Amino acid sequence: MADLWRPAWADIDLDALRHNAALLVDLCRPAGLCAVVKADGYGHGAAPVARAALEGGASWLAVALVEEGVALRQAGIEAPVLVLSEPPADAMAEAVARRLIPTVYTDAGLGCLSAAVAAGGHPPAEVHLKVDTGMHRVGADPVDAPGLATTIESDPGLHLGAVWTHLAVAEGTAPVDREFTAVQLERFRAVLAELAADGHHPPLVHVANSAGAIGIPDARHDLVRCGIALYGVAPTPALADAVTTATATATATATATAGRRLEPVLSFRTRVTFVRTLDAGERPSYGRRRPLDHRSLVATLPVGYADGVPRRLFDQGGEVLIRGIRRPLAGTVTMDQVMVDCGPPGSSPVEVGDEVVLIGRQGDDEITADEWAGRLGTISYEVLCGISPRVPRRFVERAAQGTPDGGPRP
Repeated sequence: MADLWRPAWADIDLDALRHNAALLVDLCRPAGLCAVVKADGYGHGAAPVARAALEGGASWLAVALVEEGVALRQAGIEAPVLVLSEPPADAMAEAVARRLIPTVYTDAGLGCLSAAVAAGGHPPAEVHLKVDTGMHRVGADPVDAPGLATTIESDPGLHLGAVWTHLAVAEGTAPVDREFTAVQLERFRAVLAELAADGHHPPLVHVANSAGAIGIPDARHDLVRCGIALYGVAPTPALADAVTTATATATATATATAGRRLEPVLSFRTRVTFVRTLDAGERPSYGRRRPLDHRSLVATLPVGYADGVPRRLFDQGGEVLIRGIRRPLAGTVTMDQVMVDCGPPGSSPVEVGDEVVLIGRQGDDEITADEWAGRLGTISYEVLCGISPRVPRRFVERAAQGTPDGGPRP
């Protein structure tokens, strides 16, 4: 990392991402894989991970914003790109011009899309119609779906490419969650039946997010939209082992996925920039929140909450890895730096320049995004997306440079 003035970076293992994509393809076949790369690929870097996902077998990409789709096109990516929410009126023309596939669920949105196609002289635009079956975020009411489908198919500038919905609690294991997922799937089947009765037969149907793709085979349909699993993190700890177990019902699928696990793609690393010895009772950092229990080596790291290390990680017992040993935070996380209690002098050497792992593997231990999420009372999605853009991403090809963590994959 000689090109970094500040030694802090995130390694993005593109081989791990290809592996995860291939595993999800094998698990869910014959359904295709739509790789969700919104929010800059969950903080991993949208264009590089999109390419790796396609190389791993994904056939579609998905983004949240037209701007995100435009960035993929500008990077030279030509795969189908689904925009997961209905674009604003003033973004429709750009979506059509860039050959993005918009989600729609209102008459107004369809009108803007139709006008954009006609004004630009474009070929018919593919449309994915989203139905709200219980998430209640966006989507057409089920009773309105047939009318919207008729509007689409009666417009020579539009083509109904898919009908889809989104599951609210696919990761839930409680009976109430399982029951609600079943209700959503039944509502969606009823919509599809009504559409078929009206003569609408969309070529694609999709429902499953990562949790649905892994844990609910009935939700896979023609396409699965996987985000968090693509980046090597199970939607919940309860689903961590499900990829390799009974979620696969077909013998061929079970064989293809046997013994294979999702591999974390991102690791967050820095180096020690300062070391000093402090006496027992000293209180490092803002607020002087906690005294040292003993005379300690205290190491300073050049990362802080502006980089995505939450201040409350100190209060919740956050740790880092230095020389393969877990070290607790010694004081409040500041904007640009954090201090770590490395134990009594002489117990284990710590020097300026030592690599520090905040998220990732070092030696025989690993700190995961799920561990952070558990400490912070949040989800791994927020942890990964919270690593700020000022942390450089280093895209690593394992075959060319070895594993980023310097050791074998578990």
